[in-house]
Amino acid sequence: MQSFDLIVIGAGSGLNVSSSAADMGMKVAVVEKGPMGGTCLNRGCIPSKIIIHSADVAETIKKSKLFGINSKISSIDFRKITGRASGIVDKEAKEIEEAIKNDKNTTLFKTEAKFISERTLKVGNGTISGEKVIIAAGTRPLIPDIEGLKNVDFVTSDEALRLKKQPKTMTILGGGYIAAELAHFYGSLGTKVNIIQKRRLLIPNEDKEIAEKFTEIFRKKYNVLTECNATKISKKGNKFIVNAASKNSNKKLVSDALLVAVGRIPNTDILDVKKANVEIDDKGFIKTNDYLETTAKNTWALGDIAGKYLFKHSANLEAQYVYNNIVLNEKLKVDYTAMPHAIFSSPQIAGVGLREQDLKQKSIDYAAGRYDYIDSGMGIALQDNNGFVKIFADRKTRKILGCHIMGTDASTLIHEVLVAMKANLNADSISNAVHIHPALSEVVQRAVRNIEW
Repeated sequence: MQSFDLIVIGAGSGLNVSSSAADMGMKVAVVEKGPMGGTCLNRGCIPSKIIIHSADVAETIKKSKLFGINSKISSIDFRKITGRASGIVDKEAKEIEEAIKNDKNTTLFKTEAKFISERTLKVGNGTISGEKVIIAAGTRPLIPDIEGLKNVDFVTSDEALRLKKQPKTMTILGGGYIAAELAHFYGSLGTKVNIIQKRRLLIPNEDKEIAEKFTEIFRKKYNVLTECNATKISKKGNKFIVNAASKNSNKKLVSDALLVAVGRIPNTDILDVKKANVEIDDKGFIKTNDYLETTAKNTWALGDIAGKYLFKHSANLEAQYVYNNIVLNEKLKVDYTAMPHAIFSSPQIAGVGLREQDLKQKSIDYAAGRYDYIDSGMGIALQDNNGFVKIFADRKTRKILGCHIMGTDASTLIHEVLVAMKANLNADSISNAVHIHPALSEVVQRAVRNIEW
């Protein structure tokens, strides 16, 4: 059995800790069966944003007549679009693997791992133990229990990012952020999209008003069935047949491709974490304290598998804290203040802090401000008729409680607000700062100035 100072399971954000620990002279083991870089690099945010940019370009071309330019899309090289993304991420993954292999203090085990006991794992045909262990093994797509689903060759987001042939029609099961982004990608390039969503609204975890408006916009572009369940799935020839049922009707959807995007589940079952005395919650995510320590001695968890936030940026934050607590022997509680998120669909969505429904549920005395993109100079130039900003502040302290944006560059605009929140500044810090006119960022400042104190 080989022994290490530190074992890191998962080569996503866990690598932030392993590489720094190795630089400090620790003997490190990295265990990863798949390509290096984790979900974000290989099956998530990086390839999806590369291909979604192509969809954004296509959408801009379709709207060009609004701006006096008569243009059209003569053809789409779908294989080139997905191939470009795959080529970029595969190259990066290989470079990361080479860097790990060339690190004299790091040993890479490119195989599946299973716990045998606390801090001891079976890796391939061997066994390793560590003085300290970090579990950062991520999540995988959830496959729902629907009659016939396992008998057909559906795709998840893992495969949908790498398809070489564009389907003429696609049915998507699910209405969260993954479904919203991939519907935009395929739909903007010309695929006819059906969406089956159990809930009343798409992206239901967003601020209610944003979710309602987003659902309304998507209904105009795609065949959206909400409060609807897929009851049976089959295949006839090359066509997928999805039977869907709602309160008032039953429908049969026929399509060339079937995408399952109903959520993600943690890989704790594959690792057999219970044998390491690592407790999990009822959804399978690892239970951790404020320091990201698990219930097992000298064992930490970070990233998606810990279930706090399922974002790359939150995983990177957690990795920094785990490094400080493990390698530097500090005792720091993770500070998740002003944790933002974004959905790269069309329209784009971004948010930070509390939603309006949260504020009402908690009976917080808040003041709200709102501003529509189209009332700004840049909003008029862009002809963004749907974009708007909502911002909430404590009525007494004027501290920002939350902000939610739908529209062009929402994921960029949100940063002004989260920096103010992180710095514990009040709303006046934004309204009093000079903003470039007529930059789009004026919509944030004007939303703050519209707060009804």
